Amino acid sequence: MVITIFTLIILLLSVILHELAHGYTALSLGDSTAKDAGRLTLNPLNHLDFFGSFLLPLSLFIITSGQGPIFGWAKPVPINSYNFRDQKKGIIKVSLAGSFANFLIAIFFGLIIRFIPLNLSFIKLLSIIVFYNFFWGLFNLVPIPPLDGSHILFSLLPEKFSWLKNSFQRCGNILLLFFIFFGMNWLFSIAIKLYTLLVG
Repeated sequence: MVITIFTLIILLLSVILHELAHGYTALSLGDSTAKDAGRLTLNPLNHLDFFGSFLLPLSLFIITSGQGPIFGWAKPVPINSYNFRDQKKGIIKVSLAGSFANFLIAIFFGLIIRFIPLNLSFIKLLSIIVFYNFFWGLFNLVPIPPLDGSHILFSLLPEKFSWLKNSFQRCGNILLLFFIFFGMNWLFSIAIKLYTLLVG
């Protein structure tokens, strides 16, 4: 039970830091929308999403009897790309910022596990931080709306492929649901490999 509660806390903090990275990157590029909306804060109440922060993690906890995997998300910070000095590059930078933050967190705690002697219980706790941040960073790079990877993909696509963007956006929720049911094991295996590569 302690591990489960710790995992849920880490999941919540990881997704909040992910969203803060989006907001602060947007602010550095000229868009203060997230700041003006009061979203550049660590206060979880400003970031919680009923489905992604409560219903989904709780459902996964019940379905898996607390054995995981458990994941979720926070409310996206509001971004207005028209405020960016360079709109195309700005969208890509902001979209990458969230996953980049999660990867930095994973690498930081992974290096602690690798190079600092710790007792087994503490290693287990840090391992949860490393694994879930690798996973969360990877998950958001999947090019399915509304995930960050889709914004990167759409920014890179030539204008003549706007029909593909529109099709993806219309079917985004269905595609994401399909991926959650059939693609998560693949994503978890990549996160495990990154964890193993880092920690040894």
